[in-house]
Amino acid sequence: MTAPRTIGSLPTTCIQFEGKERLRTMLPGLLFLSLGAALAACSVASHPSQPGHLGIARRSSDLLAVIDQPGPLEVETVNSADWQVARSGLINLDNPVAKAARLQDGDEPIQVFFHVVHHPTQGTFLIDTGFERALRDAPGRAAPSRFVKSFMHLEKLKFHQPLADWLEQQRMPPAGVFMTHLHLDHAGGSPDLPGGTPIYVGPKEGTSRAFLNLFAQGTTDRDLDGKGPLQEWPFRPDADGRFEGVLDVFGDGSLWALLVPGHTEGSTAYLARTTKGPVLFTGDTCHTAWGWNHGVEPGSFTSDRANNAESLERLRRLVTEHPAIDVRLGHQYLTH
Repeated sequence: MTAPRTIGSLPTTCIQFEGKERLRTMLPGLLFLSLGAALAACSVASHPSQPGHLGIARRSSDLLAVIDQPGPLEVETVNSADWQVARSGLINLDNPVAKAARLQDGDEPIQVFFHVVHHPTQGTFLIDTGFERALRDAPGRAAPSRFVKSFMHLEKLKFHQPLADWLEQQRMPPAGVFMTHLHLDHAGGSPDLPGGTPIYVGPKEGTSRAFLNLFAQGTTDRDLDGKGPLQEWPFRPDADGRFEGVLDVFGDGSLWALLVPGHTEGSTAYLARTTKGPVLFTGDTCHTAWGWNHGVEPGSFTSDRANNAESLERLRRLVTEHPAIDVRLGHQYLTH
């Protein structure tokens, strides 16, 4: 006997047997199922992505061979704004270590950073973008939707240096932006960038799909409006198995991109070899000093906690083996 065809999980023979009246009562549920499937397929952004041409895939042993040698880069970290958000989003309070410490939910003070990387020949690049100036000066014209703003609690934001303020102080615009990921508090300064500024992201960072993207996609699209296609880093599997992927950004061993999926599918950390030693930018693989010091992954703000925990442990192992690394976390200054 041939198995009946199905609509969602309902066999069509059942619908035929119950008749038209039953079908009318089932239609709202069927439409809900179809709508749910459509929403689950919503991407981070409808902005186009394409393979990037910057960066050379390497293995982690290539990075380790030079990591402790001073490099040519100069870096600085800019605090775009102070904020307060739920601790349960920043730290997985269900982690046994967090439970043993009796951490409770509540407002956690954080910073919203962007970082500046000066290369002697390639120019100046940003890692993330902080917040746009309009969010401070004209919130009604800022990229976040009214719905997103209602959850941001703008009254808890204390602005220090939106990206446009910083850009006005520079002689030249940045040559590009290296994103750790596309969440609002990292890509939210992008509207202040000059049009056409190249933006580099991890693989599938703009195209991965989730239900919550329904609420964020419009905001991300407005953040990226006027910019060219997202440039996806050309990662390849790390032959040494320490990271998911390792990339020599400029081809001279000065700046390295590390694929650390978990917080988002394309989350990327960066290791800069500066004149003062190595500097690691973790992105939101770790938001907080407490999370880093205790090896506890982020909570509800992360998409895949297990994968995030693994990526965090890989970064912490790197720093344990190379203690001269200066760690710049996603949203707090590191204290030991």
